[in-house]
Amino acid sequence: MAACRLNLGGPALPARPVISDAAATQASAAWSDALGEAVTTGKVTVLLTEAQLTSALSAQVAANEDSLFQSPVVTLRDGVIQVYGVVQQGPFEANVRLAVMPIIDAQGRLGFEVTSADFGPLPAPEMIRETVSAMLSEALAGSMGSLATGFRVTSVAVADGALAIVAEMR
Repeated sequence: MAACRLNLGGPALPARPVISDAAATQASAAWSDALGEAVTTGKVTVLLTEAQLTSALSAQVAANEDSLFQSPVVTLRDGVIQVYGVVQQGPFEANVRLAVMPIIDAQGRLGFEVTSADFGPLPAPEMIRETVSAMLSEALAGSMGSLATGFRVTSVAVADGALAIVAEMR
């Protein structure tokens, strides 16, 4: 007997870009390339696309077999990172949308704050908010994490399907 799922609805999911291992690894390669240039310029500039971020999050979800969050799609528009996906738990599933603002702390470290979350017809549980925030931090800031003592993020821009991060040597 097949198990039934009750779909609780939620925000409409945007079209999913083509997911690829190559796009997922391009996100970390972008950091490496930018760091190579920093040797001469003293600045790091990284530009990431929706396809790269969606692929990187998809790889993280696939690597965690206990993940409740599935089918992530990242959109980058008007200063906001929006993460869409499907959350499945037990017999229930719901579409979810999280609006995430990139933040730079006083030490120049990049972080992410979930500013709103829709989970089916309900607000998203704190666990889902924390999970997505941690995944984004790992996908984006984690690539730079081991080098954080040498660099300070000075600006972050989100627009037109791209995320731009600029840092400088300390």
